[in-house]
Amino acid sequence: MKLLKMLSLLTILTVFSFSCSSETYDEKVETLELELTTPQTKTIEIEILEEINNHRLSLGLEPLGDMKIVKSVAFSHTDYMLEIGEVSHDNFFTRSSFLKENAGAKRVSENVAYGYSSARTVVNAWLKSDAHRANIEGDFSYCDVSAEKNEKGRWYFTNIFIKK
Repeated sequence: MKLLKMLSLLTILTVFSFSCSSETYDEKVETLELELTTPQTKTIEIEILEEINNHRLSLGLEPLGDMKIVKSVAFSHTDYMLEIGEVSHDNFFTRSSFLKENAGAKRVSENVAYGYSSARTVVNAWLKSDAHRANIEGDFSYCDVSAEKNEKGRWYFTNIFIKK
């Protein structure tokens, strides 16, 4: 019985540890103004983009370019997740619409995660999930990532993909 409870708890923890979203994500629309800031790129963010592009190249896919406006939007969401203390896709429609209007995106998707300690572990977790892997391997032209630590030193991640 204890094993069943532990497996149930592990399943719930896994679901809430990382998530992804795309245009098909059914979300209530909230009005939100994006306050864009582009912080200095962190080593872990560079490593995440390298891990994603190395994976794409291993499959014969084109690498994704980075884009300052995508990073700014990703940062705004990571900052939001830090404030509320949970991983979410809240206001994804707002981020998607903003990138369509201001970055020329035709399609937008995102992966989010919490608690991973390195680029390799967060990317490997995304690759183990069909939906997250679909974003990483998808028909996108750019992606960028924001990684921020909370007061306990745990990382929150937002990885946004766009197709121009």
